[in-house]
Amino acid sequence: MRFEFASPGSIVFGPGSVRGAGEAAKALAPDSPQAFVVTGRDPSRAAALLASLDEAGLAHAEYALGREPRFEEAREALALARDLSCGLVIGFGGGSALDLAKALAALLANPGDPLDYAEVIGGGRSLAKPSLPCIAIPTTSGTGSEATRNAVLASSERGVKVSLRSATMLPRLAIVDPELCLGLPPDVTAETGMDALTQLLEPFSCASPNPLVDALCREALPRAFRSLPTVFREGGDLNAREDMCFASLSSGLALANARLGAVHGLAGPLGGMLPIPHGAACAALLGPVVKANVAALRQRAKAHPALARYAEAASLARSEPLSDQSARAEDLGPILDNLARELGIRGLGSFGLDRKAFPDLILKAEAASSMRGNPIVLTKDELWAILEEAI
Repeated sequence: MRFEFASPGSIVFGPGSVRGAGEAAKALAPDSPQAFVVTGRDPSRAAALLASLDEAGLAHAEYALGREPRFEEAREALALARDLSCGLVIGFGGGSALDLAKALAALLANPGDPLDYAEVIGGGRSLAKPSLPCIAIPTTSGTGSEATRNAVLASSERGVKVSLRSATMLPRLAIVDPELCLGLPPDVTAETGMDALTQLLEPFSCASPNPLVDALCREALPRAFRSLPTVFREGGDLNAREDMCFASLSSGLALANARLGAVHGLAGPLGGMLPIPHGAACAALLGPVVKANVAALRQRAKAHPALARYAEAASLARSEPLSDQSARAEDLGPILDNLARELGIRGLGSFGLDRKAFPDLILKAEAASSMRGNPIVLTKDELWAILEEAI
C-alpha cells in the first residue's frame, strides 16, 4: 500500500469559529503590516471576520470578487496587495474567493505574471517559493477549496479555465464555521451541495483510490445525502449545515488526494465556454455520468472495483447498515436523479449549451486531466449521450 495525503496546516471546525480568525492570523504572520482579505460580492458578510482582525490589531485591505476569478482580477488584486506589502492573505467566501486568495498568496511570493505559472495556456512555471500564509474561510458548502492545493482562473480570451498548482498552495489554516452558511439561498445551497457530493463520489470511485480518502468519503457521503435536501428546504437548520460543511471539507481533502472523473472532465471546459457556475455544471452532469459509467463498466470491465464502490455509495445514500447493504451499482444513478429533481437542478441548456457545441466540448473534455481519473474510458458516443441527458 502506497499513498500520500495532503491537507491544510490546521483545520478549525465549528459554529462561531470565525471569531478566532484575528488572533490566528496575527500568529501566522506576526510581522505582516496588514492582511489582504478577498471576499465574495457582498463584503458585509465578512463583518465578523473583519471585527476579529480589528480586535487583534491587524490592519487589513479588502478586495470584493463578484464572479469566478479571471486572470484580469488576479492581476488587479495582485498589484494592490503588492503595493500594500501584505504578508498574509485571507479568503472569505465561496470557492471563487478562496481560489483567488490561494493564487495571490502564491503569486505574492513569486515574481512575474499569473499567466507565467498557469497550466495548459500559460508558461507552466513552477511556483518555486512557498506561498505566503493563507487562511481559507468558506461560506458555502461545496467547493472544498479550503483544503485543495490549486486555484482555478478563467481566461476570457481563450474561453477556458486553468489552474495554478503547488503543494504550498494549501492554506496554512482552514476555518470552517457552519454559521456562515446559514444565509445561503436555496439555489446556491443546492448547486454547491451537489458539487461537494460530486467531489466525494468521484474520488471514491476513481481509477487511483486512496484509503484515507475512502474513509473520509464513507463518513461524509451519508451526511451529504441526508442533509442536502434539509438545508435546501430549511436553510437555518444548523445541524444540517454542519453536515454539509463537513461533507464539503471532506470533498476538498478527497479531490486533493485522489482523482476526479468525467463529471469534472466535462464541467471544466464547459465552465470556460459558458457562464455557468461550476457547481451547477456538476449538479446537472452527476447522475448522467454515473449511469454512463456503470453501463460502460458492465459492458467492458465487469470485474472493475468501481462497480462495488457505486453500489456501496447507493447503500450509504439509503443509510443502510454495513451488515445489510443490498444496493446495486445501477441504483446510484436514479438516486442522484431524484435528488437533482428535489433540489430543482437546472439542465445545461438553461445556461446556453446547445448541441452545436457538443463536438468541441467533447474534444476538450477528452483532453482534460480529470478524465484520467474516471474508472473507465468513455467513448465519444457515451459522452454525447451524457450531454444529451444533462442538457
